Amino acid sequence: MTIAPAHQRSAALAPFVATLSAYELGPGLVGVHRGLPSSTISITIPESDSVEIAWPGRHGSPKRFRAVVAGLHLDAAELRQEGGTRGVWLTLSPLGAGALLGIPASAVAGHVADLADVAPAMAHLPEQLAACQSWAQRRALVEGALIAGRVRHEESSGGQLRATLAALSGTARVQEAARLLGCSRRRLSGRISAELGVTPKEYQRLLRFEATRGRLVAGARAGTVSLAAVAAASGFADQAHLTREWRAMAGCTPTEWLRAEGLAWGVPKSSRLLPPSGPTIGA
Repeated sequence: MTIAPAHQRSAALAPFVATLSAYELGPGLVGVHRGLPSSTISITIPESDSVEIAWPGRHGSPKRFRAVVAGLHLDAAELRQEGGTRGVWLTLSPLGAGALLGIPASAVAGHVADLADVAPAMAHLPEQLAACQSWAQRRALVEGALIAGRVRHEESSGGQLRATLAALSGTARVQEAARLLGCSRRRLSGRISAELGVTPKEYQRLLRFEATRGRLVAGARAGTVSLAAVAAASGFADQAHLTREWRAMAGCTPTEWLRAEGLAWGVPKSSRLLPPSGPTIGA
């Protein structure tokens, strides 16, 4: 089999894959990681063991998965993985769900599923990753599986969805996005709910939360975190409004999350299950 050069694989996946990164855990038990609300579909593929995921307050959790796919969600999950292991973590845009996995993002919205159930053709990835000797090999393996998925689901172009998401991300109000798209708010809501499993307003809420998280991380790493400044830059009325939103969506305050991630004083955590941000597919 001929493997395309890395830059060609990255270019082919760029519209659909937001992040693709390796993780490596230290020896011994690993504490609980908070899986924050997200507007992307995340896939965690350990080389060995499994991932335990719990949704606080939900019936029937926690559950264990060999490799896990998590859909768009507006509340925080708790993830735990035991033992010193490594793997690959990636996030897909809503467009990527259809183009690479062959499902609408709504199919996994608000919950998690085993990768083997969502994309049976990728069920082999954990075992094959374990046989890789370097990050370059692991990355090539995962990218190859994603590109193969793109070929299988080539008919899923997502052109209309791409324009719809661009309108929602470029405006602060759903009504304005509907005006730009030349449709009614009701039609826009039906389209987004069917594709993403969330309402347009919820999708914009997720985008704002992610932007806030990015500003918090950047400020913490620079040693200049100002919650008031982050609140203003993110469109919140004030710092109290920001804190209320984080309590509602993340189950903690921004300061509590930064401290738990080892970022409160600009010191990155030495190991974590899922990084709050990662290199882009083209990195």
